[in-house]
Amino acid sequence: MSHDHPSLPGEPSAGDCADFLERIVYFIDNELDEADCSEVRLHLDSCNPCLEKYDLQRTVKTVVARSCTEIAPDQLRQRVLLKIREVQVQLREG
Repeated sequence: MSHDHPSLPGEPSAGDCADFLERIVYFIDNELDEADCSEVRLHLDSCNPCLEKYDLQRTVKTVVARSCTEIAPDQLRQRVLLKIREVQVQLREG
């Protein structure tokens, strides 16, 4: 993620944003502990580009939730979540 301007003192860096953008999905789903939630909230308060992405993710998730009436079997959901996390690790390490 890159901002349109260089980081100023006290502003999040592009590396900070990349880390927080990964955590936004977990934040929206209430899957972070309180310390991580506080860090994400602080970052969103100081970073407009990330706040916009957060708002977009939250809106998409809400629309999808309203549109979907079927519930995937728990075993399938767990496999999909595991695969997503594997891909995230591969992307971080790659």
